[in-house]
Amino acid sequence: MKRLTRVLRSEWGKLALLALLLLAGRSSLADHYHVPSGSMEFSLMPGDRVVVDKTAYGIRIPFTKIDLVDAARPQAGEIAVFDSPVDGTLLIKRIAAVGGDRVDLIDGRLSINGRPLGRSDKPVLERYNGRSWNLNLRDGGGPDIRGLVLPAGTVLALGDHRGNSRDGRYFGLIDESELYGRAVAIYYSRTEGLRWKRL
Repeated sequence: MKRLTRVLRSEWGKLALLALLLLAGRSSLADHYHVPSGSMEFSLMPGDRVVVDKTAYGIRIPFTKIDLVDAARPQAGEIAVFDSPVDGTLLIKRIAAVGGDRVDLIDGRLSINGRPLGRSDKPVLERYNGRSWNLNLRDGGGPDIRGLVLPAGTVLALGDHRGNSRDGRYFGLIDESELYGRAVAIYYSRTEGLRWKRL
C-alpha cells in the first residue's frame, strides 16, 4: 500500500495530464451519445449508443464553441448532435434541410425545393444526398411546415419518428455553429449488444 501511495504521488502530474488530454479529446474530437427516446426510429432506437465525430463540422478549442479549423458544412440527411435551444438538453436529430432550402412537410412527408424525398409505400423511405432512411409515421406526421426558406448558416433538424419528435418544428432552426458533431455509427444496441453499423 505504501508503494502504491508513493507511485501515485510521484506520477500524479502525469495522470492529471492524461485525464485532461482524454477530456479535451472527448470535447473536441470524438464522443459517444446514448439515444434516450424513440424520436429517431427506425434509424436509431432507444438505448442505442452512437459514435459522434466532433471534427465533422470543424475543430474547436477544447471545452469551448470557438472554432480553430472549419471543416465541411452540414449536409441534409446527416444525423447531428446539438443542444436543444429550449432547455439545453443534448439532442440527436436528422438534418432535414440547410440554408437556402425551401421546406414543405405535409403529413410527415418532406419535400425540399419542391422535390418530394419519400415514396408513398410503407414503410416510408426518404432519400437525399445519397443517403436513405426509413421514417416512422405510426403516430402521424406531427405539425406541418409550408414554404419555409432557411436562412444561410441554419439547419432544420427533424426526428425520423415524425409524430413523436420534439424537433425543429417546435424549437425552430439551429445555427450551424451550434452543431457539436455528426453521428457516424451505432456501436451498441440494447437488443443486439455490441455491433458496428454506419449511419
